[in-house]
Amino acid sequence: MSQAIVGLELPDLQETLGQDQPAFRARQVYDAIYRQKVTDLTQITSLPLNLRKELASKAAVGLPEAAAEYQSKDGTRRYLLKLQDQRTVEAVLMPEEGRDTICISSQVGCPVNCQFCLTALMGLERNLTAGEIVGQVLFIMRAHGISTESDRLNIVMMGMGEPLLNLPNVIKATRLLADPAGIGISPRRITLSTAGIVPKMAELGREPVRPKLAISLNASSEEQRRELMPITRKYSLKDLLAACKAYPLRPWEKLTFEYVLLKGVNDSDADARRVVKLLAHLNAKVNLIALNPGPGIAFETPDDERVHAFQAIVRRAMPCFVRKPRGRDIFAACGQLKREGVAGG
Repeated sequence: MSQAIVGLELPDLQETLGQDQPAFRARQVYDAIYRQKVTDLTQITSLPLNLRKELASKAAVGLPEAAAEYQSKDGTRRYLLKLQDQRTVEAVLMPEEGRDTICISSQVGCPVNCQFCLTALMGLERNLTAGEIVGQVLFIMRAHGISTESDRLNIVMMGMGEPLLNLPNVIKATRLLADPAGIGISPRRITLSTAGIVPKMAELGREPVRPKLAISLNASSEEQRRELMPITRKYSLKDLLAACKAYPLRPWEKLTFEYVLLKGVNDSDADARRVVKLLAHLNAKVNLIALNPGPGIAFETPDDERVHAFQAIVRRAMPCFVRKPRGRDIFAACGQLKREGVAGG
């Protein structure tokens, strides 16, 4: 397998080019790959022809390939992307008026067995490299002509996998995505979602360049969360909330708590009041997600009235939003990513 260039920072590039090459050559390659989004190393016209050929002989850009693509009636696109070892991951583009959001994966599969999530049924195959994480963004930006210079682009690490269990690669990918000399997406527009890997949250908080943090809460009590999210047996809700309180927020930042509403399970008024109590002393906002159903999931989606009643209670205490489902019909919505085919898709 040839060396992939996507995922390399400047010192890595210098090493790949060889120490006999001047430092500006590494910067030229960096600019071509991340800012110009070149897909063929022989097209880097700022390099001399012989250097282009030499680089192409030992390395490749290393972008994923589209194995399948599905388009939703709401404009959402779900991509099944093939990696160099032939494994596949999913990435989703959600276009909206005035902004685009790309949802990317951090692992092939997921080891965190949340009971309402299709990805959990796969188990974990492996971690993604920094290049494979960044490659999903570059692939979609290129496919849709998205530019950070003219378009508002959000990145959410909410696809397959638990990002905090692949933290070194996730952080390296974030540095590459956020670098103004490269892809140029502000860290304010990059969000990482975790099921609550408590020791890794402190590690994330120490990183100088890091995404915003979103925590999957999904329950209003310790017992309920253990049932829905078995990871709670290892990292209790009490410890998770203590880690949230200790987390070093930047001046412009709030913690986001995501709450998947399951009909008749965690969606009562009493649940809503308990959520308010749990989060009372945190600088936080809540995103409500009505369950996105799928085969093998034993829960149902609550009615809109129930969702809005829950929101009304939480909203009296803190900002609370209902996330509009995107791409449900093509298994692209939150919790649905399991490399499913779609009839007629």
